[in-house]
Amino acid sequence: MITFDSVTVTYEDSAHPVLHAVEAAIPEGELCLLIGPSGAGKSTLLGTVSGLVPHFTGGTLHGRVTVAGRDTRTHKPRELADVVGTVGQDPLAHFVTDTVEDELAYGMESLGLPPGTMRRRVEEALDLLGLNELRDRPIATLSGGQQQRVAIGSVLTPHPKVLVLDEPTSALDPPAAEEVLAVVQRLVHDLGTTVLMAEHRLERVVQYADKVLLLPSPGAPAQLGDPAELLAVSPVQPPVVELGRLAGWSPLPLSVRDARRKAQPLRERLATHTPAPTGTLHPTTDTGASTDAAGTTGVPGAPRTGVPAAPLAETRRLSLVRDRITALHEVTLTLNPGETIALMGRNGAGKSTLLNTLVGMHRPTSGQVTVGGSPPHRTRPAELLRHVGLVPQEPRDLLYADTVARECESADADTGAEPGTCRTLVSQLLPDIPDTTHPRDLSEGQRLALALAIILTARPPLLLLDEPTRGLDYAAKARLVTLLRELAADGHAIVLATHDVELAAEIAHRVIILAQGEPVADGPTAEVITSSPAYAPQTAKILAPQQWLTVSQVKAAL
Repeated sequence: MITFDSVTVTYEDSAHPVLHAVEAAIPEGELCLLIGPSGAGKSTLLGTVSGLVPHFTGGTLHGRVTVAGRDTRTHKPRELADVVGTVGQDPLAHFVTDTVEDELAYGMESLGLPPGTMRRRVEEALDLLGLNELRDRPIATLSGGQQQRVAIGSVLTPHPKVLVLDEPTSALDPPAAEEVLAVVQRLVHDLGTTVLMAEHRLERVVQYADKVLLLPSPGAPAQLGDPAELLAVSPVQPPVVELGRLAGWSPLPLSVRDARRKAQPLRERLATHTPAPTGTLHPTTDTGASTDAAGTTGVPGAPRTGVPAAPLAETRRLSLVRDRITALHEVTLTLNPGETIALMGRNGAGKSTLLNTLVGMHRPTSGQVTVGGSPPHRTRPAELLRHVGLVPQEPRDLLYADTVARECESADADTGAEPGTCRTLVSQLLPDIPDTTHPRDLSEGQRLALALAIILTARPPLLLLDEPTRGLDYAAKARLVTLLRELAADGHAIVLATHDVELAAEIAHRVIILAQGEPVADGPTAEVITSSPAYAPQTAKILAPQQWLTVSQVKAAL
């Protein structure tokens, strides 16, 4: 169904090809998972299937890509629209209409399908993706995860033969991600749809893959083969594979179910050990919360000053109503220095709204919110930046210069930091990114890391991150975790709105789960996420009932 014949892609300003001599054949009715580190060329390879590369994005394509017998060099994207459906990393870039139902119907209208067929398929998509309650909502009012589901639904309704998905679950909460993947699997098994999917959160999808196409690094030869065999040599691995390698299991398990069948000897070895606390710089050191006789701060990682540290931000019975929808309901929260909190919950639960309220973007309907001792919506932006910084879901909102170097220079100048401060942070998060690179030429994960470096240049005491690992591979995520741990140990408070349960398990001291704008769970990470199957990380599911959350904890104990 999809054939790559010596495919090489080179962009005009690049000295080396981003893809080099890719050879692969993906048969009809299979789900092929495209994996590799950030910047390895995954999005470019997906673009060659839909014809976006080179017809829309530019670049020089050597070799041949055929889809259902059509050569993408001679067929432009509009001539492939009836056989290829594509969902990119940024759903907003794909929307044409204003409301959910209209967007689901638009692709079928373009293909001239009968009205009765269109109506039936729209209803099917609304049910499959849990969008029925949102059918009349303006797309602009939806959360990022809800928009992602609409984008997926809009390409499912024309029933394409080939489905190209770039990070389809990156903005979805765990239950919603499982629902979307179940739909994709049904398309593969029941309708014979061929799916080529790039995804960094391999723990969600690898067990569904028939084949894995590995891009080890930019320009390196691609490898197509059995998922277990390729993941054993891949530079990116989900926790279940990493744990299997640590325990010496063979063959390596790809699912929690397979791993649990092998895990009893490992549980017995770990029975006499206690997991190290999450969120600390040194996993083998117990820095759990406590308050000594001198009244020092008891937050893990917080500097001990001999006097209680004042909260960096507080909310008291905070409620927010927007467009007659209650986005937040009586949220009471205290953010202390050195504390890392993960906000979790389904899409639309109010996580992003709470972060935006803390930076003054929304005026509370009732209750109080203070940051640095003042209400953020009444504080001048220049003054507020001294107290809090937000990295939004869409990093392009913070990027406006034409090179990475100029973005960094502007960040240094705007915050009064020493020249080179921002560039040093970028190098920590994104090794080997040239100064002359345009931000729009970076992958979604790389742009997010650049935006994070810009915000961190000001070193705000309170750091808010909205889906900070979206588009990041495991290596980039590990660098981010190290940096955030250092900031927490230095006294910064960090709040993460995230669907990444592995990130929460690795770094958060505390987890708050929101539902319909209201906290329904609030407590230490191990207690909250292991009590909920939907939010438990892979290691916790494999080693339950013992409360091990991460592979790093297991490695330290062994």
